[in-house]
Amino acid sequence: MLALLCFLVCCGLGWQSWTALRVTGFDLGIFDQAIRSYAHFELPRSPIKNVHHEFPPDFSLLGDHFSPVLALLAPLYWVWDDPRMLILAQAILFAAGVPVVRRIARYCFADAAPSVTRRAADGAGLVYALGWPLLNASYAGFHEVAFAVPITLLMIERGLARRYGAAALWAALLCTVKEDMGLVAGIFGLVLAVRAHRSGHRTGRALGVAVMVAGPLVSAAVITWFLPAMGSPAGYYWSYGRLGADPGSALLHILTEPWVLLQVACIPAIKVAMLAWVLGTLALLPLGSPTMLLALPLLAERVLSDNPNHWPVINHYDAFLWPILLTAALEAVARLHRRRVRQPAARCPRLPGRWAIAGLMLSSAAAVFLGLGILVYPGSWQPPADKRALAQAAGRIPVGATVEADNTIAPRLTARTDVVIVDATPRGADWVLMREKKRAFPFATVTEQRDRISLLLAHGYQDVWRRDGVVLLRRVSPVPIPGMSRPGPGSTPVREQVPADVGRNLFQR
Repeated sequence: MLALLCFLVCCGLGWQSWTALRVTGFDLGIFDQAIRSYAHFELPRSPIKNVHHEFPPDFSLLGDHFSPVLALLAPLYWVWDDPRMLILAQAILFAAGVPVVRRIARYCFADAAPSVTRRAADGAGLVYALGWPLLNASYAGFHEVAFAVPITLLMIERGLARRYGAAALWAALLCTVKEDMGLVAGIFGLVLAVRAHRSGHRTGRALGVAVMVAGPLVSAAVITWFLPAMGSPAGYYWSYGRLGADPGSALLHILTEPWVLLQVACIPAIKVAMLAWVLGTLALLPLGSPTMLLALPLLAERVLSDNPNHWPVINHYDAFLWPILLTAALEAVARLHRRRVRQPAARCPRLPGRWAIAGLMLSSAAAVFLGLGILVYPGSWQPPADKRALAQAAGRIPVGATVEADNTIAPRLTARTDVVIVDATPRGADWVLMREKKRAFPFATVTEQRDRISLLLAHGYQDVWRRDGVVLLRRVSPVPIPGMSRPGPGSTPVREQVPADVGRNLFQR
């Protein structure tokens, strides 16, 4: 029942975001185009990503992020070729973690009374199923985190079950989710080796050491060799300029001035607030378990980053952490419970239960604030007038047309048109669909959007439909457009300019 609850809530939020036109070309449209390529037995390519960031036309998303696991979703597109299939798939993958979390709870409370073990499994399953990181990821549409969550849980669960070979296999599969997950797998190997050594399991210790070494090596090989081989430009995703211009200079800076880590991690203060929220919503319980070490690479990537998109807690990034945090919290509560049983005369005999209840209440409150409240609010299911107009205009664009579309409406066009998002550079598409009264990504101001519309109307485009600040333009004459450009084989990729208001509010969507 809890798995069904998780599926319904996550699917409901994702479907609501689709209905209310909250999901966008970045990232649902990108993943839809990529997996559609897989479904046609091609490398994953996304015109939305490639054109906006000026990557060459044949650039594969495997050179952007190492996520070959996404190819497993390709058969779903043989059943239903639609971006909403990804929303369903993500909800199923999240829900698949519920029974795994329940097994983890049973392992943690294996020596407790049956009634305690049962309550622990039920409580853990409920906290996981309604976890605010999963709700945020569902709200955002789709991301490779859909695979990271169940695979991380299965890796940890097999380790606790002392099924070391299976744990190592899940750790290997985790490395195919994203290029940095090898670091998580490596620390898991360290924890696994130490625990196996204490239990006298030589096989577990050997496999743990192997995973500890192999995980970081896989990440290093992917980042330094595979991604560049697939066309990734050097330093494109380096977001740690306060530490150094590249990994080498950053390492030298850290070795010579180690305090710089604390300075970068604490400024601006939203980074500290992010850590407080992530840990505080589980009553700081994850800090009581070595499993928490697995989260260190993921947290470090965010607090040391210069990219403000990494700091709030409303994106998908926290879902990568959720299996780790919840397992660590369960292990901490179980340890407190064992201490209470062994020392019945302890000063705070009810401490484990109270701490667990505090974690349950805090996590539930966060879930209501960041997801459940939105799900049940009727107004959240209705798009505003300008987005309704975007959907109406999109219906007027013929199948097979080339389109430059507002980021918000792009996912509605990926299945039947050659669509990219409209940005600062004219692309010469047959149709252009954009807003003129409300700022839309990636434009910095509404004035830029109006100027673009005026430019196109003066150079071969005709205004064919307007409503509620939405303009649909059709190209009727091949007049050259000033500044028009389409990435070619020698294109130089450009990085996204983050708007000034991003990263100032922990909960700004």
